[in-house]
Amino acid sequence: MPEISRFLGIRILMFFSEHNPPHFHAEYNEYKISINIQTLGVIEGRVPSKVLGLVVEWAEDHQNELLQNWNKIKESGEFNKIEPLI
Repeated sequence: MPEISRFLGIRILMFFSEHNPPHFHAEYNEYKISINIQTLGVIEGRVPSKVLGLVVEWAEDHQNELLQNWNKIKESGEFNKIEPLI
């Protein structure tokens, strides 16, 4: 499971053999969540609201890169790291 980014104790991940819609996973302590890349809506899971806000803010800034990574991982298994939230 490639780690795409990490910031403020939050890990952003994508898995190699995933189902549609294009999405990514975020982990924070014992919390886990899946986020739709196109809508930035929660698919499943939960995290504290402050963490969700940070994840969505980061994803808005990197939406195109996330979608490119989704496609690259599906096609070749390769991916690019994405800058953390500053």
